Amino acid sequence: MKSQALADHLAENPIDDEYQPLRTYFLDEEVNSVEAISEDTHAWKMFFDGAVNAKSVGIGAILISPTSQHYPSTARLRFFCTNNTAEYEACIMGINMAIDQNVEELLIMGDSVLIIRQAQGEWETRNVKLIPYKKHVENLSKRFKSIEFRYIPRCHNELADALATLASMLPYPGNAHIDPLEIQIWERHVIVVQLKQHQIPNHGTMTSKSF
Repeated sequence: MKSQALADHLAENPIDDEYQPLRTYFLDEEVNSVEAISEDTHAWKMFFDGAVNAKSVGIGAILISPTSQHYPSTARLRFFCTNNTAEYEACIMGINMAIDQNVEELLIMGDSVLIIRQAQGEWETRNVKLIPYKKHVENLSKRFKSIEFRYIPRCHNELADALATLASMLPYPGNAHIDPLEIQIWERHVIVVQLKQHQIPNHGTMTSKSF
């Protein structure tokens, strides 16, 4: 659980004289760990995350095709957000990416228990700020032939988390364009690589992964 998530949950669900427990909250309290489950290889996948810190608020989403082509997106939010509203913003950004790609079958994965359970219809919310988000996700979900929301541990959501953190930390004014991210894998020290490239032309030792 993120450090601020519990505080946000309590603030967004205040207790008064008419309070009644929210339906189906924390059904599986006996479960203390969650493992990733293999996904349908025919469906597109989308990971999302939000990052709220002292500098700003960032959101990130990655859409992954059945052939493992990655489509990352990230944005900085210049308005007040709690952790939960940032997570919803990231989720909706990713869903819109899938709609733009004419995706029909989508598996959505995130590390926010609250957002995933609400999207699944298992948890309710009485918070006036979250109700419109929940409704909007429901409306967008109707655009797909099939859609599934699945919780994953944060350790399995590192790329979306990195994108959200990057957007929140970069000190740039306005919009900024960054070329598609390419991750190189070097199997030798840089000196060895350069020596081999000079000795044996056209035989490098690097591979790369583009997103």
